[in-house]
Formats: sequence, structure tokens, C-alpha cells
Amino acid sequence: MPNIQQLLDKRVKDAMRAAFPEAAEAPAIVMPSQDPKFGDYQANGAMGLAKSLKRKPRDVAAAIVEKLEVSDLVEPPEIAGPGFINLRLRPEWVVARLGEANSDDRLGVPQAEKPETVVVDYSAPNLAKEMHVGHLRSTIIGDALVRMLDFAGHKIVKQNHVGDWGTQFGMLVAYMKDKMGARMWIEPPSKPGAYPRLLHNISIPDLEVLYQQAKACFDGSPEFAELARKYVVRLQTGDPDTYNLWMYVVEISLSHAEALYDRLGVTLRRNDVCGESAYNDILPDIIEALNAKGLLTESRDAQCVFLPEFKGKDGEPLPLIVQKSDEGYLYATTDLAAIAFRTGHLPGTQDPESKIRNDNSPRAARILYVVDARQSLHFSMVFAVARKAGFAPPETALVHVAFGTMMGPDGRPFRTREGGTVKLMALLEEAEARALDLVGEKSPGLSEEERRRVAHIVGIGAVKYFDLSQNRTSDYVFDWDRMLSLQGNTAPYMQYAYARVRSIFRKGGEEAATRRNDAAPIPLAAPEELALAKMVLRFSETLARALEDYRPNVLAAYLYDLAGAFTTFYEACPVLKSEGPLRGARLKLCDLTARTVKKGLDLLGIETAERM
Repeated sequence: MPNIQQLLDKRVKDAMRAAFPEAAEAPAIVMPSQDPKFGDYQANGAMGLAKSLKRKPRDVAAAIVEKLEVSDLVEPPEIAGPGFINLRLRPEWVVARLGEANSDDRLGVPQAEKPETVVVDYSAPNLAKEMHVGHLRSTIIGDALVRMLDFAGHKIVKQNHVGDWGTQFGMLVAYMKDKMGARMWIEPPSKPGAYPRLLHNISIPDLEVLYQQAKACFDGSPEFAELARKYVVRLQTGDPDTYNLWMYVVEISLSHAEALYDRLGVTLRRNDVCGESAYNDILPDIIEALNAKGLLTESRDAQCVFLPEFKGKDGEPLPLIVQKSDEGYLYATTDLAAIAFRTGHLPGTQDPESKIRNDNSPRAARILYVVDARQSLHFSMVFAVARKAGFAPPETALVHVAFGTMMGPDGRPFRTREGGTVKLMALLEEAEARALDLVGEKSPGLSEEERRRVAHIVGIGAVKYFDLSQNRTSDYVFDWDRMLSLQGNTAPYMQYAYARVRSIFRKGGEEAATRRNDAAPIPLAAPEELALAKMVLRFSETLARALEDYRPNVLAAYLYDLAGAFTTFYEACPVLKSEGPLRGARLKLCDLTARTVKKGLDLLGIETAERM
């Protein structure tokens, strides 16, 4: 089934070319109308075209309408204001498309005509520490985009680029081995590729305490700092004792992250992890390739890339440092290696023994980095250097999907009352506890097991939806009362809306699935039915708009509007009290609405419950 907005946009563009061949590239700018009284869609391209042609906008709009062939889709177009072209869908076209959507598992959303391989880099926690609220936005925004892109028909390569290498691990291993005698704790792995076993149990909170103690020693003792650097070298050269202990630290950390992903309902898994350590062996090749391109400059004993488009406030060029004076590498070096690998342009890796080789590359058409907006300059510089070095060809899109900060009620980054970092697991536990109180109050008839299951769905959904419904580039204030409210654009409201539709079928003794194999037009008897049907059919174009600029909030806003349209319909149009074909048609419309809400929430990573 066609995307209505794209279909109308193409028809209007064809009319513009026919009326004004000299302006063949002018955009049609077809958008959903903000006010239904002006129609369902509005074409606004006539104003811009009139300006370039130096003609009156209404005259240009009239010429476009004269050439516009849309009688199969819309009522006769109307020109309004300075040159808007208002388009109202024909009811008979709507009822036919509604029937097609009813019999379609994809609800009328077409697969991408040209599927792409899209790498999505998200979550990326630093290991040896508990995940905190600062990891929430990257994790859930990235997961929503993965779900949406996958549903749209693209091949998705998830990448969890964890911080699992470098000085901090030399510091931690040195502390565990030389301060605590941990060399006696390790049982070597049973087979190549397996993780070693620590003979003494250490949890992720224990590991974080050890990390803090190691950091204090590193900062306070030059001797220990030097020892830590030696352990970095041992780690890089594969010393078995050092490597095994590092692997154990990684295992504890990844197990913690995986438990959080499970609780959050996030699709990331262990095989999606490709951390900094994966690129360690080929970082010298990256430096050599940059040097071969004439991009390296030595500055203060470090190897840097200076590009003229990046300057500081003083007007001096800013360096992208790729190798420190001690020959160590930085985040930028690893990021360049990751880009080169993901595009298939990784230098110096033809050796069959290499951990990462060009023939393993996903050959990405797009690489999305779902990372805090404060890293914008870093990614702009890395992307520019990757282009200059040939690691990323012009046809590969490199996109920083930036997001703002979760703020506390005081308008500062969200923290505990004591000023500490809020652990993500603690936040999720509190969300479920608050949701359990809400469910117990609103649905006392549920069993204890059902209450806890629904509380999990509502609590986790509330945290995720509250975030995803925000404009991702904006900061937002975390607010328990708002996110758990049954009023407004919240997960509980949306989940309740879905459960309410499902309750109609239970009360009527109806089986919804039996009506889904019928693609016949669904007749619409009342204006509220027609309005709801049109909203249902906008699901496809909404998903396309959300993916244009990677904004899950566009989908969330649509679902809220859809739930509102259903409420208006339900109050005006009796369903179970209707009889004959009318009852059947309204039940189909109810089921199609519920399926759309469920699928939309699923694409955001939000679960639903059949009863609440």
C-alpha cells in the first residue's frame, strides 16, 4: 500500500513540472494539515516556486492545480490563502485502503525499495563500572531506531562499541594483581575463546569499588602509575595472566550490561559487542594510512591531524590527536578504525590471522552514532578525517544522531539527592515499584502475578516512552509523576488505550484475528470513523518521517494522536451495540487501531498488556 504523503507529493511534483518545465526541481512540500477543516494534506510548494518565477503565488497554485491528476485520491483541490493547495482524501479511497491494511501483517507499511546496510552504534558503556542514567538515552534511542529501520526493510548491524581497553584497564589489573594478589584467583579458560573463571566472586559494584581504589592509587602514586602503564603494555602484548584477568573484568561488565538490556527490553546482545579492544591490532595501520595521505602533523610530541575547517575561538586550527607522545592511541584513533572497518576500507588487514579483516566488513551504506550532543565536535572532526583518509567513501553516510541531557528538577543533569550518579538498575527498580502501586490502585482485581507483570511493562515502558516522546536534541526534566500519569502523552496512557480496545473484543465474545484475512473495503458510516481511519492510514508516512531525521518522538506523537482519534470515535460510535455489517466494520476498525498502536509501541521498544 502506498505512503499517502509520498504519493501525493509525487503527483504534485508531476503537476509542477507539467505547468512550469523551467522549474523541474522545485519541491512540492506536501504535509499533513494542521487543521482538518482545511483538508487532510496541504501542498505548500507554490509559494517558493512563485518567488523564483516572480509571479503571484495564487496564480502559480492555480496553474499547478490545473495539471494536477489526483481525482482517484482526493476531492477537487482547493486553493487557500497566499497559495496553499488543500487536499482532502476521497472517502471511497480511504475505505479501500483500510481494507488492504486490515489484511496486511505490515499494516500497509511498504518495505524499502532500496534496502541499505545500516550500522547503528549505540549504548557503549564503559566497562568495570555500573551503567548509570547517562547510558539510558543512547541505549533506548538507538534501540528504537534499530527496530524502526529493521521494520522499514533495511539490513541492520548493531554495534555496542564498549570502552574495554586502554590505561584504565592497565590500572585496574595492576591494582587487582599487585595490591590484592589476584593472580592466585584466576582459573584459565577451558578452551580458546572461552572466558576465564575467577575463584572469588566479584560483582559489578565490587568491581566499581576496586576501580575507584585503583584510580586513587594511580592519581596519588607515580610508582603505581608507572606500574599500571607497564600492565597496559602486557595487556597489549597478550601476557596470559594479565589478559585472563582483563577478560574476567570484561565478562563481569558485559553480564551486568546484558542484565540491564534484558530488563529494558533492548535488543542488544553479546555478539553485538565490538569494543575498542577489537581494533587494537590494526591501530598502527590507521596511523600509517594517515601518514601516507600526508595528514599527520607532530605537535607537542603527539601525532595530530589538523583540518582548516576546524578552528578554536582564537582562530587557530584544532587538532584531532590520534597518537599520544607515549605512542598510545585515543578514542579518535579507534573511531577511525571502526569507520574504516564498517565501510570495508580498512587498511593493512589482508593477513588471514588478523582479528578484523576487510572481508568481514558490513560494507555500511549508513553509519549512525547515537551519542550525546556534547560529542558533536569530536564526531564532526572524526568524520572529516575519515573522508580525507579514504576510510569512508562519499556514498557512505556518517551521521551523529545527537541527543540532549536528562535533567533533574533543579535543571541540572539528573543525580541522586546526595549528588551522586544515579545507577540505571536502581532507576528501573524504582520505576517498577512505582508502577506496582499504580497498578494495584487502578486494577485491584488482577492477581499478584499479573500485577507484577503489568507493573514491569508499565514501569519500564514509562521510563522509555517519556524519553522517546521528547525531541531527542533537547534536554528534558525527569518527572516521575508525569511519566506514570494515565493522562497525556505517556506510556501508561498508550498502554491503557491498547488494553481498552482489546477489552471490547473480550466483552463482545469476539475473536479479533478472524477478521484479519478480509481485504474488502471497510465501510465508514460516521465522520468520527472516517477521521480515525485516516489517522490509521498515516502510520506508514509517519514511520518514514520519523526515519528522515531519526526522531522517535514523531512516531510517539502520532500514536498519541491515534489514541485520541480512537477515543473520539469510541464515544460517538457504539461498537458492541451496533448490529450486522456496521458492527463488523467497527470491530475491524477497532482491531486495526489496536494493531497499529501495538506495532508503533513495539517499534519504540514499549511492551503492551492485553488487560490493565
